Amino acid sequence: MANIREVARLAQVSPATVSRILNDNQVYKTTDETRQRVLRAVAELGYQPLVRRQAASRVAPADSRFDVGCLLATTRGKYSDPYYLSILSGLEAELVRLGGRISLIQTEQELENPAVLDRVLGASLSGLVMMRPLADPLFSRLRETIPHIVGIDTGHMPIDNIEYDHLRVSKMAVSYLYEKGHRQIGFIGGSVGGAPLKKSRRFRSYLETMEDLGLEVRAEWVLNCEWDDRACIRLVEDLARKEALPTAFYAASDLMAIAALRALYQLGIPVPSRVAVIGMSNIEMSQYANPPLTTIDVPTEEMGLTAARVLTERIRGDRTLPKRILLPSRLVERDSV
Repeated sequence: MANIREVARLAQVSPATVSRILNDNQVYKTTDETRQRVLRAVAELGYQPLVRRQAASRVAPADSRFDVGCLLATTRGKYSDPYYLSILSGLEAELVRLGGRISLIQTEQELENPAVLDRVLGASLSGLVMMRPLADPLFSRLRETIPHIVGIDTGHMPIDNIEYDHLRVSKMAVSYLYEKGHRQIGFIGGSVGGAPLKKSRRFRSYLETMEDLGLEVRAEWVLNCEWDDRACIRLVEDLARKEALPTAFYAASDLMAIAALRALYQLGIPVPSRVAVIGMSNIEMSQYANPPLTTIDVPTEEMGLTAARVLTERIRGDRTLPKRILLPSRLVERDSV
């Protein structure tokens, strides 16, 4: 009998996308074309979503159910960043299976509104999942009111954190470009919350790896786009006009890598023969970029699943020391390098 991964492979989407379409999840936007591909794959393979029925039979008793909130990180609109939405998808699916639900989703920017913050603090949440670090005063207020908080790659020490290895992914990306013959390697990225770029672990690892390989880092090759795809396009175009492009870019986000590909395409600069591009995250759309994007895969959906399990264990009595769980990453070779 077919499974959900086989359906996803045939439809050329992620398993999370198949799940969302079959469960008619309205929070996440999918195109009609994607929906039709998934439904055709389901029909062709004769897939029956047995997991959904099994999960329903395992729903926790009413008196053990709980509500949690989610502090959603965004680099674009609230529900338009595929990286964080994939984490949210895994979190939501696993919480439902474990007897919980996400009753509140906010962003850090929304919490700057006192009325929104008061609503969050007064929501009687059993727990909170944070997808980005917060300033200490705000973090302290949340901890005083919400009994259990789990972070997704936040770096806050007093709470559990589910992470990937920032230093390793950058080293993998730069080393791969080096192995492919590149010696002029630029960086595209940003930092969190307006902090200096030097605070970015991915950028620091880029610098260290370049130094270890004996490669020069030129200031003009470091493009701090602050996770804005339009800024990324503009910076790549400016560099090209100065005839100062490196032979390769490591973009610390697939969205920024795709923006760089667009800029290079508009300029008539061939990829990868003139400039190679490698991304980081392996979001679903990266395989459909032009050319398909070489990237580092980060298990975003599994990060959400793991956060749900750790938070549920805390709510149900786990009092062990805070955990730091590091999930693996891997290189995905496509055509942009």
